Amino acid sequence: MERLDDLGRAGFKIIQRPGEATFSLDAVLLAHFIRAAPGDSLCDLGTGTGVIPLLVAARGGSGQIVAVELQPELADLAERNIRLNGLSERVRVVTGDLRQVTLADLGRREPFDVATANPPFRKPGTGRLSPRAGRAIARHELQCTLDEVVRAGCRLVRHGGRVSLVYLAERLVDLVTSLRLQGLEPKRMRVVRPRPNGRAKLVLVEARAGGRGGLTVEADLVVRGADGLYTSEMRAIYGLEP
Repeated sequence: MERLDDLGRAGFKIIQRPGEATFSLDAVLLAHFIRAAPGDSLCDLGTGTGVIPLLVAARGGSGQIVAVELQPELADLAERNIRLNGLSERVRVVTGDLRQVTLADLGRREPFDVATANPPFRKPGTGRLSPRAGRAIARHELQCTLDEVVRAGCRLVRHGGRVSLVYLAERLVDLVTSLRLQGLEPKRMRVVRPRPNGRAKLVLVEARAGGRGGLTVEADLVVRGADGLYTSEMRAIYGLEP
């Protein structure tokens, strides 16, 4: 069964399938973290329902966007979401394996300025594996590994281009190691905490292809205050207040 939800931005809507194909907080935070100028080309790897392209477009960031999704049923849902919001001329959905797609497959002659990804967080055999195939693929490295996602981002962006990812804080070392092995230098990082004094759960990292050393660690993003309610920043991210 499908459900139509309000994205809280530019009047955009998104079709989701509860329990099977829904976006989560990490995708929303990544879309907010991405830096893309109005003319920048952007490639979203493993787009799922297309939520990151929708949120980036709603914010006015970036130029042309290509969204890559391995699962045909999700790619179809992403395509429907793009059409629903009148973005077909700006956003293109491609069904394909991010480990193999080339610029030509994505209709590009030139590399992208920005690549984004919300990779599977956990290795097989760790954490609870969802009985639903779509969720299992999204959360565990069943179809692609962190290294393969990073390698794809590096392959598709220009020299000096940016690759932005959201990942588990506990696997930050794995992420930084993978980025550097592919010639992607971490330049910005933001830690996400569920509560003001809680342990970090997620990290948002932007790396530059061929960049020099020097990392800017931005102020922590706190999801909920001591009262259990969304912080003012999170309310703004969700479009609940200016």
